[in-house]
This record gives sequence, C-alpha cells and structure tokens, in this order.
Amino acid sequence: MSQTASVWVVLLVALVAANLPFFNDRLFGAVPLPSRPKSLAVRLAELVVLYFLAGGIGLLFERRAGQIASQGWEFYAVTASLFIVLAFPGFTWRYLMKHRH
Repeated sequence: MSQTASVWVVLLVALVAANLPFFNDRLFGAVPLPSRPKSLAVRLAELVVLYFLAGGIGLLFERRAGQIASQGWEFYAVTASLFIVLAFPGFTWRYLMKHRH
C-alpha cells in the first residue's frame, strides 16, 4: 500500500472511530450495556480508547513504511484535537439535534 493510501485509510479509520461512541448505545459498537442510554462519561472514555486505537493503526502503517519518527507532546496535542474535531458530527447528532422518540 502506498503512503498516500495509508494516510487516507488512517484518516477514514479516525473519522469512523471518533463518531462510533455517539452513533450507538453499545460499548465500542459491540457490547450491550445494562444502562440505556450510555452516559456522556462512557462515551468520552470510549473516545479516548478509540483515539489510541486509531493512533496504533497509524503507527503500524508508519512502521510498515519503515520510517518511525519520534514525536513530542505537540504531535499528540494536535492529533487529539483533530480527533475531537472529527467527533463533532456524531456529538452534534447525539446531543444537539432533536430526535423523535
């Protein structure tokens, strides 16, 4: 896979992972929870775990390309901010739009 394709795959994975907690009431989209609906704290905890999962996939692609670069705190601050921005459509759909019950 080319580097351009791997970048697009990581961005697509990050987009899906950032919105997954807001579009369903299951833990990580698979495990049903006894309390319905999921609380915001659980959704934010999922968001953190999925951030690291998406970052791990990006690291695997980087390792496969053979050019692992050391990153400082700035890199993680920017990628976490980008991940939160990618989660905005799901947050908007869940908390800011009116739904018929």
